[in-house]
Amino acid sequence: MDIYRFLSADDDSSFCHKVTKALSEGWQLYGEPKYCFDPAAGKMRCGQAVIKQVTDQAYDPDRKLTDYE
Repeated sequence: MDIYRFLSADDDSSFCHKVTKALSEGWQLYGEPKYCFDPAAGKMRCGQAVIKQVTDQAYDPDRKLTDYE
């Protein structure tokens, strides 16, 4: 089963750290990164989808996605 997450943050180093942490935990980039202006916050925002393949684990909507191994 593939687990999907969409990571987002302001356009600063925290976004890069968030993606790097996910990659170090076995997640893989999925698709192209997104970059857009958030008019409510007056800031640029970044987003990146990541996926992780897990085996022998049933999907549980109450489980945190980061808890799958």
